[in-house]
Order: sequence, then C-alpha cells, then structure tokens
Amino acid sequence: QVQLVESGGGLVQAGGSLRLSCAASGRTFGSYRMGWFRQTPGKAREAVATISWNGLSTVYADSVKGRFTISRDNTKATVYLQMNSLKPEDTAVYYCAADSRSSGHYDYWGQGTQVTVSS
Repeated sequence: QVQLVESGGGLVQAGGSLRLSCAASGRTFGSYRMGWFRQTPGKAREAVATISWNGLSTVYADSVKGRFTISRDNTKATVYLQMNSLKPEDTAVYYCAADSRSSGHYDYWGQGTQVTVSS
C-alpha cells in the first residue's frame, strides 16, 4: 500500500511560481515511476509531468514545457513539481500519482492540491 500526500498549492499571480511536493509512504518508493496530473471541472485529467524511478527520464506536457520541472528525492520519498511563469490556465487541482508496477498505469493517487493562478 502506498500513500501519497501533496502540499504546496495555493493562490499565486500570473507569472509567479509555486513548488508542489508529494510525500510517499512505503519502502519501495524508489522503484516507482511518479507523475503529476491536473484536472479542472468539466475537463479530463491531464498528465503534466512524469519521472522515472531514478530521475533520469522525464516527460512533460507541451503546455508546461520550459516552465515546469519535475524532480524527486528518493532518500526522502518525495517528488516535486516546480512551476514557474504560471498562467491562469494552469489553475487546477494537481494530483501526485505512482506507477507501482511499471505498467504505465498509475495505481496510487494523492488527494490533490488546489493551484489557482490569478490574472
């Protein structure tokens, strides 16, 4: 069983920055691919960024490339999402997720943290 707890969301003006954190329980965090996703009401959930177990491979949505950076610290069982140059369209609930079986399917999810970017 894996528990994921996000933090760091909030209200920020356009052009500002936020850093989201996701703390994971479980001894095998270091073997999981991790991802950040976001969702707004009435829209499908969107993958924002993912990172391999060792941090060497990252994938970003086109909409956040060059502005967001995903990273992880396996010694702290934590994954981060640094968000810079935020835009109002980045407003969403952001979720952290774990692919515990390396299947491409994210089977553990956090409760989400709200990010609101004002114009």
